[in-house]
Amino acid sequence: MWQETISISGPYDFDLALDRLKLDPLHYVDVKNKSVKVPIILDSRQLVTEVKGVGSLQEPEFILKGTDLKDESLNRLSEIFGWNVELITVHEHFQNTELSSLFQQHYGTPLVLDFDPFSCLLKCIIHQQLNLSFAHTLTERFVKTFGTELEGVWFYPTPEKVASLTVEQLRELQFSGRKAEYVIGIAELVASDKLNFNKMNHMSDEEIAIELTKIRGVGPWTAQNFLMFGLGKPNLFPLADIGLQNALKQYYQLEQKPTAEEMEKLKKPWEPYLSYASLYLWRSIE
Repeated sequence: MWQETISISGPYDFDLALDRLKLDPLHYVDVKNKSVKVPIILDSRQLVTEVKGVGSLQEPEFILKGTDLKDESLNRLSEIFGWNVELITVHEHFQNTELSSLFQQHYGTPLVLDFDPFSCLLKCIIHQQLNLSFAHTLTERFVKTFGTELEGVWFYPTPEKVASLTVEQLRELQFSGRKAEYVIGIAELVASDKLNFNKMNHMSDEEIAIELTKIRGVGPWTAQNFLMFGLGKPNLFPLADIGLQNALKQYYQLEQKPTAEEMEKLKKPWEPYLSYASLYLWRSIE
């Protein structure tokens, strides 16, 4: 076992991060204890680490616990929770925009990643064209049927496991036939190393999106969500996202949802932090 205490520069609202994480029934979140158990995959090993918030909004501090691979786990946790991002810089950028009041209201909300790129991409596929409640139900069904549990924490099934499944097995969980084919097809690409997430660290957002949208079942919305929540890219604004459209309609008190052209115009002053604009707009209607 190892334990480490780290401090980062504020603001960083860990309570708001936990609020978002607990929306997913697969996440092991203890709001009272201000902690979350995180499933991490390193060198093909499944490790459970605990992150407990003990600091404040302005002076964030965390106690981290794990069983093995301390340095690698710390690096991965920093990526997942965005501890290397100066949120004050993001906040100050938006104080000169029309979203200033939104960023004051949700001050210090970090962009927290899905715990693993492969599971993020699968989740994006499963959630396509479903209401959020059933999307979570279907994902939970999938993971608890084919994944593994360790210390009460659920790990998504490996690419090799998913690649070995049949469409019929997923249909039994209420997947559509097409969605089942997409999920299995992506797993086959990852298992055979034709889709390599590590290589994406050296690619531009556009290059990654082009590669992803060549895959059956992955459209622009899925690619952009993966870039944001799978890889932590800071400048994504999925124009086709219904939630964003509704949030903008509400925030700007519009009679109808904005068009893609109107959204293109609105988002220009928010660059290069469009992902944070997206996140805070989603928060405004959650």
